[in-house]
Amino acid sequence: MLARRTRQSGSLGRATRSVAVLGVLLCFAPARLARAQEILVSAAASLTDVLNEIAKAYEGHRGRKAIIVTGSSSTLARQIEAGAPADLFISADLAQMDMLENKGLLEPGTRRNLLSNRLVLIVPARSRLAIGSPAGLASPGVKKIALADPASVPVGVYTREYLSRAGLWDKVKDKIIPVLDVRATLASVAAENVEAGFVYKTDAALSDKVKIVFEAPLDKGPKITYPVALIKASQNKKAARDFLDYLLSPTAKATFQRYGFGVRG
Repeated sequence: MLARRTRQSGSLGRATRSVAVLGVLLCFAPARLARAQEILVSAAASLTDVLNEIAKAYEGHRGRKAIIVTGSSSTLARQIEAGAPADLFISADLAQMDMLENKGLLEPGTRRNLLSNRLVLIVPARSRLAIGSPAGLASPGVKKIALADPASVPVGVYTREYLSRAGLWDKVKDKIIPVLDVRATLASVAAENVEAGFVYKTDAALSDKVKIVFEAPLDKGPKITYPVALIKASQNKKAARDFLDYLLSPTAKATFQRYGFGVRG
């Protein structure tokens, strides 16, 4: 950005350009110092709302800002693997965290299982389709089912495995409309662009434009676990550890539970 600004001021004399660049650097320095105290958290999309609330409470309590970056866990893990900056990672499954740990990218001793969730089948709130279970998705009335990538995104992987065990995957896989992540699934169903979709129970609770028609039972459904860990390459480990401690505090746990998450530990 500095280089671009310098080129654009080609009509200025060298002395004037030097003064201008110096002024920008002086303005930029406090911002760099401020960011040194910010905690960058890469987290599963299903955690967007609850983490934003927790981050706000944390800033008010500790005086530090936690910046929440959300997306599919698989995408975030690949970004961290490629060197993208992150102080803390919260995945919606164990596989993505395992991958980073096996590559030596996690700070040793910081990994914890933080939360749990439930897999649910949703339809538009105004839907009149008689779908009481995943078996109903095989009916002719269901033509499109929104699902985050079943090859990599945790909610899609959980769903594919669950439907495969139930003997239903081969019957419905051709109806699957792959989307970016669990929030994209929720949006597709809410907009009535598809007849149904699989999301987490916590996501379904955020929209009055969808309704849950089936909830995977605890004894037969996928064991959904959200692990958290510090990133080894973090340049802000002290602050990141403090935010991790806050996530494990009774205050944060109560917020997670209010949003419908199960709390581990």
